[in-house]
Amino acid sequence: MAAVQVERLRRVFTVPERDPGLGAAIRSLVRRRFRQVPAVDGISFEIAAGEVVGFLGPNGAGKTTTLKLLSGLLHPTGGTLTVLGHAPHRREPAYLRRIALVMGNRNQLQWDIPAADSFELNRAIYRLPGPEFRRTREELVELLDLAELIRKPVRNLSLGERMRVELAASLLHRPEVLFLDEPTLGLDLSMQRRLREFVAAYNRRYGATVLLTSHYMADVEALCERVIIIHHGRIRFDGRLAALAARFSPHKEIRVALGDPSIDLSRYGEVTGRDGDQVSLRVPKERTPEVTARLLAEHTVLDLTVEDPPIEDVIEQAFTDPVPG
Repeated sequence: MAAVQVERLRRVFTVPERDPGLGAAIRSLVRRRFRQVPAVDGISFEIAAGEVVGFLGPNGAGKTTTLKLLSGLLHPTGGTLTVLGHAPHRREPAYLRRIALVMGNRNQLQWDIPAADSFELNRAIYRLPGPEFRRTREELVELLDLAELIRKPVRNLSLGERMRVELAASLLHRPEVLFLDEPTLGLDLSMQRRLREFVAAYNRRYGATVLLTSHYMADVEALCERVIIIHHGRIRFDGRLAALAARFSPHKEIRVALGDPSIDLSRYGEVTGRDGDQVSLRVPKERTPEVTARLLAEHTVLDLTVEDPPIEDVIEQAFTDPVPG
Protein backbone atom coordinates (compact mmCIF):
# COMPACT_ATOMS: atom_id res chain seq x y z
CA MET A 1 0.00 0.00 0.00
CA ALA A 2 1.17 3.52 -0.79
CA ALA A 3 1.92 5.69 2.23
CA VAL A 4 0.13 8.66 0.63
CA GLN A 5 -2.78 8.35 -1.80
CA VAL A 6 -4.43 11.43 -3.31
CA GLU A 7 -7.26 11.23 -5.84
CA ARG A 8 -8.81 14.31 -7.50
CA LEU A 9 -8.16 16.38 -4.40
CA ARG A 10 -9.71 19.86 -4.31
CA ARG A 11 -9.65 22.72 -1.85
CA VAL A 12 -11.62 25.86 -2.65
CA PHE A 13 -11.49 28.98 -0.49
CA THR A 14 -14.33 31.51 -0.35
CA VAL A 15 -12.85 35.00 -0.19
CA PRO A 16 -14.58 38.40 0.05
CA GLU A 17 -14.02 40.98 -2.67
CA ARG A 18 -15.01 44.58 -3.25
CA ASP A 19 -14.16 47.48 -5.50
CA PRO A 20 -11.72 50.13 -4.29
CA GLY A 21 -12.92 53.34 -2.72
CA LEU A 22 -14.86 54.55 0.33
CA GLY A 23 -18.27 54.05 -1.23
CA ALA A 24 -17.52 50.42 -2.09
CA ALA A 25 -16.25 49.88 1.46
CA ILE A 26 -19.52 51.19 2.90
CA ARG A 27 -21.66 49.13 0.50
CA SER A 28 -19.69 46.01 1.41
CA LEU A 29 -20.90 46.37 5.02
CA VAL A 30 -24.45 45.47 3.98
CA ARG A 31 -23.96 43.57 0.74
CA ARG A 32 -20.81 41.49 0.66
CA ARG A 33 -19.54 39.78 -2.46
CA PHE A 34 -17.53 36.60 -2.50
CA ARG A 35 -15.66 34.56 -5.05
CA GLN A 36 -14.42 31.00 -5.11
CA VAL A 37 -10.65 30.50 -5.33
CA PRO A 38 -9.46 26.93 -6.07
CA ALA A 39 -6.12 26.56 -4.28
CA VAL A 40 -5.89 22.84 -5.10
CA ASP A 41 -7.77 21.83 -8.21
CA GLY A 42 -8.23 18.10 -8.73
CA ILE A 43 -4.72 16.72 -8.15
CA SER A 44 -3.88 12.99 -7.94
CA PHE A 45 -0.67 11.21 -6.92
CA GLU A 46 0.69 8.40 -4.79
CA ILE A 47 3.85 8.21 -2.68
CA ALA A 48 5.34 4.86 -1.74
CA ALA A 49 6.48 4.08 1.79
CA GLY A 50 10.06 5.25 2.31
CA GLU A 51 10.06 7.51 -0.76
CA VAL A 52 11.43 11.07 -0.67
CA VAL A 53 9.53 13.31 -3.09
CA GLY A 54 10.06 16.97 -3.95
CA PHE A 55 6.86 19.04 -4.19
CA LEU A 56 7.66 22.13 -6.22
CA GLY A 57 5.88 25.19 -7.50
CA PRO A 58 5.95 28.99 -7.40
CA ASN A 59 4.44 30.96 -4.55
CA GLY A 60 0.67 30.50 -4.49
CA ALA A 61 0.79 27.27 -6.51
CA GLY A 62 -0.95 25.20 -3.82
CA LYS A 63 2.00 23.48 -2.13
CA THR A 64 1.38 24.54 1.46
CA THR A 65 -2.37 24.06 1.09
CA THR A 66 -1.74 20.49 -0.04
CA LEU A 67 0.54 19.81 2.94
CA LYS A 68 -2.10 21.20 5.30
CA LEU A 69 -4.70 18.92 3.73
CA LEU A 70 -2.41 15.93 4.08
CA SER A 71 -1.65 16.73 7.71
CA GLY A 72 -5.31 17.33 8.58
CA LEU A 73 -5.14 21.08 9.21
CA LEU A 74 -7.62 21.69 6.37
CA HIS A 75 -10.67 19.77 5.16
CA PRO A 76 -10.81 18.92 1.46
CA THR A 77 -13.56 20.44 -0.66
CA GLY A 78 -13.62 17.38 -2.88
CA GLY A 79 -11.76 14.23 -3.81
CA THR A 80 -10.18 11.69 -1.48
CA LEU A 81 -6.88 11.35 0.34
CA THR A 82 -5.42 8.87 2.76
CA VAL A 83 -2.11 8.85 4.59
CA LEU A 84 -1.03 5.55 6.15
CA GLY A 85 -4.61 4.39 5.72
CA HIS A 86 -6.07 7.34 7.68
CA ALA A 87 -8.30 10.20 6.53
CA PRO A 88 -6.19 13.17 7.70
CA HIS A 89 -9.06 15.61 8.31
CA ARG A 90 -10.43 13.36 11.06
CA ARG A 91 -7.33 14.21 13.13
CA GLU A 92 -7.35 10.84 14.87
CA PRO A 93 -4.72 10.55 17.62
CA ALA A 94 -3.47 7.32 16.05
CA TYR A 95 -2.83 9.27 12.84
CA LEU A 96 -1.20 12.29 14.45
CA ARG A 97 1.28 10.03 16.24
CA ARG A 98 2.51 8.76 12.86
CA ILE A 99 3.15 12.04 11.00
CA ALA A 100 4.94 15.35 11.42
CA LEU A 101 4.51 18.70 9.67
CA VAL A 102 7.57 20.96 9.83
CA MET A 103 7.21 24.49 8.48
CA GLY A 104 10.36 26.54 8.14
CA ASN A 105 8.60 29.81 9.02
CA ARG A 106 6.61 28.56 12.03
CA ASN A 107 7.63 28.01 15.65
CA GLN A 108 6.27 25.24 17.83
CA LEU A 109 8.71 25.52 20.75
CA GLN A 110 8.00 27.65 23.80
CA TRP A 111 9.96 30.88 23.35
CA ASP A 112 11.12 31.55 26.91
CA ILE A 113 12.09 28.08 28.12
CA PRO A 114 14.87 25.70 27.07
CA ALA A 115 14.14 23.37 24.17
CA ALA A 116 14.69 20.41 26.51
CA ASP A 117 11.57 21.44 28.45
CA SER A 118 9.53 21.62 25.24
CA PHE A 119 10.81 18.15 24.39
CA GLU A 120 9.37 16.93 27.69
CA LEU A 121 6.06 18.58 26.85
CA ASN A 122 5.98 16.73 23.52
CA ARG A 123 6.74 13.48 25.37
CA ALA A 124 3.62 14.04 27.46
CA ILE A 125 1.47 15.02 24.46
CA TYR A 126 2.43 11.90 22.51
CA ARG A 127 2.47 9.73 25.66
CA LEU A 128 5.92 8.40 24.86
CA PRO A 129 7.39 5.83 27.26
CA GLY A 130 10.35 7.27 29.15
CA PRO A 131 13.05 4.88 27.84
CA GLU A 132 11.88 5.22 24.23
CA PHE A 133 11.72 9.02 24.51
CA ARG A 134 15.20 9.29 25.99
CA ARG A 135 16.68 6.97 23.36
CA THR A 136 15.14 8.94 20.50
CA ARG A 137 16.11 12.28 22.05
CA GLU A 138 19.74 11.17 22.37
CA GLU A 139 19.79 10.00 18.76
CA LEU A 140 18.39 13.31 17.52
CA VAL A 141 20.75 15.33 19.72
CA GLU A 142 23.66 13.43 18.21
CA LEU A 143 22.46 13.61 14.60
CA LEU A 144 21.68 17.34 14.80
CA ASP A 145 24.51 18.29 17.18
CA LEU A 146 22.18 19.80 19.78
CA ALA A 147 24.02 19.03 23.02
CA GLU A 148 24.94 22.70 23.60
CA LEU A 149 21.60 24.08 22.43
CA ILE A 150 18.75 22.30 24.16
CA ARG A 151 19.54 23.86 27.56
CA LYS A 152 19.27 27.42 26.22
CA PRO A 153 16.01 29.39 26.04
CA VAL A 154 14.72 29.19 22.49
CA ARG A 155 14.73 33.00 22.15
CA ASN A 156 18.52 32.95 22.55
CA LEU A 157 19.08 30.64 19.57
CA SER A 158 19.98 31.75 16.07
CA LEU A 159 17.61 30.95 13.20
CA GLY A 160 19.67 27.93 12.16
CA GLU A 161 19.95 26.62 15.72
CA ARG A 162 16.24 27.11 16.29
CA MET A 163 15.39 25.24 13.09
CA ARG A 164 17.49 22.28 14.24
CA VAL A 165 15.77 22.03 17.62
CA GLU A 166 12.35 22.56 15.97
CA LEU A 167 13.09 19.63 13.69
CA ALA A 168 14.17 17.47 16.60
CA ALA A 169 11.00 18.34 18.53
CA SER A 170 8.88 17.27 15.53
CA LEU A 171 10.60 13.90 15.33
CA LEU A 172 10.63 12.79 18.96
CA HIS A 173 7.68 10.48 18.29
CA ARG A 174 9.49 8.96 15.27
CA PRO A 175 6.88 9.83 12.64
CA GLU A 176 6.56 7.54 9.66
CA VAL A 177 5.65 10.39 7.29
CA LEU A 178 7.30 13.83 7.23
CA PHE A 179 5.73 16.84 5.53
CA LEU A 180 8.54 19.41 5.25
CA ASP A 181 7.51 22.89 4.10
CA GLU A 182 10.59 25.00 3.31
CA PRO A 183 12.68 23.51 6.16
CA THR A 184 15.85 25.37 5.07
CA LEU A 185 14.16 28.76 4.54
CA GLY A 186 16.46 31.61 5.54
CA LEU A 187 19.37 29.37 6.60
CA ASP A 188 22.95 29.83 5.47
CA LEU A 189 24.51 27.35 3.03
CA SER A 190 26.29 25.37 5.73
CA MET A 191 23.13 24.93 7.79
CA GLN A 192 21.10 24.03 4.70
CA ARG A 193 23.59 21.25 3.96
CA ARG A 194 23.46 19.94 7.53
CA LEU A 195 19.68 19.76 7.52
CA ARG A 196 19.67 17.99 4.15
CA GLU A 197 22.13 15.43 5.48
CA PHE A 198 19.95 14.91 8.54
CA VAL A 199 16.76 14.36 6.52
CA ALA A 200 18.59 11.82 4.35
CA ALA A 201 19.94 10.05 7.45
CA TYR A 202 16.48 9.97 9.08
CA ASN A 203 14.97 8.52 5.92
CA ARG A 204 17.63 5.78 5.77
CA ARG A 205 17.48 4.94 9.47
CA TYR A 206 13.70 4.78 9.91
CA GLY A 207 12.42 4.28 6.36
CA ALA A 208 10.31 7.44 6.70
CA THR A 209 8.28 8.80 3.79
CA VAL A 210 9.10 12.46 3.04
CA LEU A 211 7.22 15.09 1.01
CA LEU A 212 9.42 18.17 0.73
CA THR A 213 8.69 21.66 -0.57
CA SER A 214 11.62 23.99 -1.12
CA HIS A 215 12.69 26.93 -3.26
CA TYR A 216 16.31 25.77 -2.92
CA MET A 217 17.05 23.38 -5.75
CA ALA A 218 20.07 22.06 -3.84
CA ASP A 219 17.60 20.55 -1.33
CA VAL A 220 15.69 18.80 -4.10
CA GLU A 221 18.72 17.54 -6.01
CA ALA A 222 20.33 16.19 -2.83
CA LEU A 223 17.26 14.37 -1.48
CA CYS A 224 14.71 13.61 -4.21
CA GLU A 225 14.79 11.26 -7.16
CA ARG A 226 11.16 12.11 -7.94
CA VAL A 227 9.47 15.49 -8.11
CA ILE A 228 5.88 16.66 -8.41
CA ILE A 229 5.40 20.14 -9.90
CA ILE A 230 2.19 22.01 -9.11
CA HIS A 231 1.08 25.31 -10.63
CA HIS A 232 -2.26 27.12 -10.22
CA GLY A 233 -3.44 24.18 -8.12
CA ARG A 234 -2.84 21.58 -10.83
CA ILE A 235 -0.05 19.07 -11.34
CA ARG A 236 2.13 19.82 -14.35
CA PHE A 237 4.73 17.08 -13.87
CA ASP A 238 5.13 13.95 -11.78
CA GLY A 239 8.20 11.85 -12.43
CA ARG A 240 11.90 11.39 -11.95
CA LEU A 241 13.98 14.52 -11.49
CA ALA A 242 16.29 13.33 -14.24
CA ALA A 243 13.36 13.30 -16.69
CA LEU A 244 12.46 16.96 -16.14
CA ALA A 245 14.87 18.30 -18.72
CA ALA A 246 13.63 15.87 -21.35
CA ARG A 247 10.05 16.96 -20.67
CA PHE A 248 10.33 20.71 -20.38
CA SER A 249 13.59 21.90 -21.90
CA PRO A 250 14.07 21.92 -25.69
CA HIS A 251 17.76 22.86 -25.36
CA LYS A 252 21.13 21.47 -24.39
CA GLU A 253 24.09 23.42 -23.00
CA ILE A 254 27.39 22.97 -24.84
CA ARG A 255 30.50 24.18 -23.03
CA VAL A 256 33.53 24.40 -25.29
CA ALA A 257 37.11 25.66 -24.95
CA LEU A 258 38.97 26.35 -28.20
CA GLY A 259 42.66 26.71 -28.99
CA ASP A 260 41.81 30.19 -30.27
CA PRO A 261 39.42 31.77 -27.73
CA SER A 262 38.80 34.80 -29.95
CA ILE A 263 36.68 32.84 -32.45
CA ASP A 264 33.04 33.95 -32.59
CA LEU A 265 30.80 30.92 -31.93
CA SER A 266 27.44 32.66 -32.29
CA ARG A 267 26.77 30.89 -35.62
CA TYR A 268 26.64 27.54 -33.77
CA GLY A 269 24.05 28.55 -31.18
CA GLU A 270 23.10 31.17 -28.63
CA VAL A 271 26.14 32.26 -26.61
CA THR A 272 24.95 32.35 -22.99
CA GLY A 273 28.21 32.95 -21.15
CA ARG A 274 31.99 32.98 -21.03
CA ASP A 275 34.26 31.74 -18.26
CA GLY A 276 37.89 32.33 -19.21
CA ASP A 277 38.52 30.41 -22.43
CA GLN A 278 35.28 28.41 -22.07
CA VAL A 279 32.17 29.47 -23.99
CA SER A 280 28.64 28.27 -23.19
CA LEU A 281 26.21 27.70 -26.05
CA ARG A 282 22.49 26.99 -25.92
CA VAL A 283 21.51 24.68 -28.76
CA PRO A 284 18.20 22.99 -29.69
CA LYS A 285 18.30 19.33 -28.64
CA GLU A 286 17.83 18.00 -32.14
CA ARG A 287 20.82 20.02 -33.40
CA THR A 288 23.21 19.04 -30.61
CA PRO A 289 24.95 16.14 -32.46
CA GLU A 290 25.37 18.26 -35.60
CA VAL A 291 26.76 21.29 -33.72
CA THR A 292 29.12 19.14 -31.66
CA ALA A 293 30.46 17.43 -34.81
CA ARG A 294 30.98 20.78 -36.56
CA LEU A 295 32.86 22.26 -33.61
CA LEU A 296 35.20 19.26 -33.48
CA ALA A 297 35.74 19.25 -37.24
CA GLU A 298 36.19 22.98 -37.79
CA HIS A 299 38.22 24.06 -34.74
CA THR A 300 40.95 22.98 -32.36
CA VAL A 301 38.85 21.94 -29.37
CA LEU A 302 40.60 21.72 -26.00
CA ASP A 303 37.53 20.66 -24.04
CA LEU A 304 33.86 20.05 -24.80
CA THR A 305 30.94 18.96 -22.63
CA VAL A 306 27.22 18.62 -23.34
CA GLU A 307 24.82 19.07 -20.41
CA ASP A 308 21.17 19.57 -19.64
CA PRO A 309 20.38 23.15 -18.58
CA PRO A 310 20.45 23.98 -14.85
CA ILE A 311 17.57 22.41 -12.97
CA GLU A 312 16.37 25.85 -11.83
CA ASP A 313 15.91 26.88 -15.49
CA VAL A 314 14.07 23.68 -16.32
CA ILE A 315 11.64 24.04 -13.42
CA GLU A 316 10.99 27.68 -14.27
CA GLN A 317 10.20 26.53 -17.81
CA ALA A 318 7.79 23.97 -16.36
CA PHE A 319 5.91 26.79 -14.62
CA THR A 320 5.40 28.76 -17.83
CA ASP A 321 5.17 26.29 -20.73
CA PRO A 322 1.96 24.56 -21.78
CA VAL A 323 1.93 20.99 -20.49
CA PRO A 324 3.44 18.78 -23.21
CA GLY A 325 1.09 16.22 -24.68
